[in-house]
Amino acid sequence: MRLKTSLLKEPKHKELVSCVGWTTADELYSCSDDHQILKWNLLTSETSRVVKLPDDTYPIDLHWLPRSVGGKKQSQAESFVLTSSDGKFHLISKVGRVEKSVEAHSGAVLAGRWNSEGTALATVGEDGQVKIWSKSGMLRSTLAQQGTPVYSVAWGPDSEKVLYTSGKQLIIKPLQPNVKLLQWKAHDGLILKTDWNSVNELILSAGEDCKYKVWDSYGHLLYSSQPHEYPITSVAWSGDGELFAVGSFHTLRLCDKTGWSYALEKPNTGSIFNIAWSVDGTQLAGACGNGHVIFAHVVEQRWEWKNFEITLIKRRTMQVHNVINDAVDLLEFRDRVIKASLNYGHLVVSTSLQCYVFSTNNWNTPLIFDLKEGTVTLILQAERHFLLVDGGGLYLYSYEGRLISSPKFPGMRTDILNAQTVSLSNDTLAVKDKADEKVIYIFDAISGKPLGDGKSLTHKTEIVEIALDQKGLTNERKIAFIDKNRDLYITSVKRFGKEQKIVKIGTMVQTLAWNDTSNLLCGIQDTHFTVWYYPNTVYVDKDLLTKTLYEKDASDFSKNPQIVHFVGNQITIRRADGSLIHINISPYPVILHEYVSSSKWEDAVRLCRFVKATATDEDQTMWACLAAMAVANKDMATAEIAYASIGEIDKVQYINFIKDLPSKESRMAHILLFSGNTQEAETLLLQTGLIYQAIQVNINLYNWDRALELAVKHKTHVDTVLAYRQKFLEDFGKKETNKRFLQYAEGLEVDWNKIKAKIEMEIAKERERAAASATVRASVTVQQ
Repeated sequence: MRLKTSLLKEPKHKELVSCVGWTTADELYSCSDDHQILKWNLLTSETSRVVKLPDDTYPIDLHWLPRSVGGKKQSQAESFVLTSSDGKFHLISKVGRVEKSVEAHSGAVLAGRWNSEGTALATVGEDGQVKIWSKSGMLRSTLAQQGTPVYSVAWGPDSEKVLYTSGKQLIIKPLQPNVKLLQWKAHDGLILKTDWNSVNELILSAGEDCKYKVWDSYGHLLYSSQPHEYPITSVAWSGDGELFAVGSFHTLRLCDKTGWSYALEKPNTGSIFNIAWSVDGTQLAGACGNGHVIFAHVVEQRWEWKNFEITLIKRRTMQVHNVINDAVDLLEFRDRVIKASLNYGHLVVSTSLQCYVFSTNNWNTPLIFDLKEGTVTLILQAERHFLLVDGGGLYLYSYEGRLISSPKFPGMRTDILNAQTVSLSNDTLAVKDKADEKVIYIFDAISGKPLGDGKSLTHKTEIVEIALDQKGLTNERKIAFIDKNRDLYITSVKRFGKEQKIVKIGTMVQTLAWNDTSNLLCGIQDTHFTVWYYPNTVYVDKDLLTKTLYEKDASDFSKNPQIVHFVGNQITIRRADGSLIHINISPYPVILHEYVSSSKWEDAVRLCRFVKATATDEDQTMWACLAAMAVANKDMATAEIAYASIGEIDKVQYINFIKDLPSKESRMAHILLFSGNTQEAETLLLQTGLIYQAIQVNINLYNWDRALELAVKHKTHVDTVLAYRQKFLEDFGKKETNKRFLQYAEGLEVDWNKIKAKIEMEIAKERERAAASATVRASVTVQQ
């Protein structure tokens, strides 16, 4: 990725340009110390004067009122705030009429910023004050007062906090009174510029120490650049938070959100005092010290999938390179490309007006449809369909271009969603709520309605990143997520009445990704790269989880690596310096998943034996995965072989006990017990009328109160429960203290012969029942 810059031969402004701002993706306003405000039309390459300011007004900062105000979408910004050196800020309309001038600070007003809704304005000045104003320019509050000038200000993502500079310090102050502020030393020199992105919630700062830095919203340093030759005079996030730009003397740099640099340009601009990104994030403009306005387009983005490599070579042209046969195709578009995604055999490209869907089998005939509104900010793909996110909503399309659904939830803000907070699979869409970060909304992808009983998934702490698995049946769909403490959890998305278990499977996890063809999960936790070959193990046999992992030392990945994708058995990881590392994992677990999904149990066992025969150290891992998969699919014969191979003798004995049970219902209940689902096992036995078996299960688990409760309720086997309880207490040399047991034991003689006879009768009854139902099934089959 790089910047393609353009500068006019002669500057249009006679003095330094202090600030720039975009109205649409092709129109820019610039302000200069020559008191002129110029309008630049990039389609016609014309520049015209909007207004000449009074001679005593030197503009310093400009910010257009955000386009979506109060939920109503405006096609373009209609007015802007301009701060100036005479202590005033001016509200100016698009045609250049000064609607209002407000005396705001003593000394220059160094910065003015609207919040994301356009309902409040923050200004800072040389007098060290931070003030909040209403949309009409009425003073709401003086947020802070200090002895040093405040050079830059930015709103927090939720418009509840304000970030401003104080010498070498950065301060985050909430708008609510009496709430503690966050303050930290950020640079060794004066901080000149700061910016806070509402999508990724990261903070940029630039200082006279010639460095730029990236922070999280808690003030933790994520990246610090090397010192440059000159002070950094401007920084700015792109709208979607994936890129940022840095300006200095004769320097313009394009960086990834993690801090590393894509491209460095050395244009003849003097210092770049202000950088503004266009609405669609495809280009930026810089206000230059020598009177120029520099324009830079982001080109040469790259997308890779399997054997295809796609590059945006011009604003409207993509090049497709098939690395297997070296074939090259050129894709031409009518308008400029804004976003693209390549996955699952399809390339989806959104331009300013249309969406193109290409199949990797045929690049010549794309499917084209018009976009509803707004600029697409995110494209997510699954195997069967893809999701477009723009300022207006979430839209799910099939690869044939048919709109499938448009899910909505209360208070939905789509402009701040990114790939970490939205996840798509073939049947499910998950969206993290920004208003309450502990909540994930889960939708049925086809209908667009909330899944299950309509309840959202709620966690105990804030969630940072979410990801849905891609394969398997809908009712087995799992979601993995990382919370604020960097713990990794997994849970089922199907939520009916009963609260699903949210199980923790990893700690200190920085990044995660599901495999595209089978449900393998990989992540980087602390200093280890980990692959969970079968994460579902936690619901089947928790003890096995550690045996189903692949771990590798990740210390050579450097700090804060990110997993880019996990395709087939190859994982691509981007290090903090921007370099890519490819890791290959064993192909066997993927093959095992394929066998199990098509119920080829004999092939699965054969595969595990083959892995063992090749003397690799992963045969235990494979057998453990197979054991968990077999129990999950209730294939106990395979489970027995697998458990025996990893030396879990107690479990083999229990499986043999299950196989010998007389009825199918009992076997099912004990398989549920095997996985730790005691409540479900008991419910199943009671529903099928096996009362004694339900009581016996509770006795075996020492749930004495529940066993007695069931016996009393169903008026059967009270003596059995009391007998086992008595034996249990005698073994431990204890006396009965439970009042209920004492009450029922009064006058009841425990006769073990009688009890054993009763138990045998129950088992015989169950056998007869099983035989009868088998006969009925056989006769039904014959009749058909």
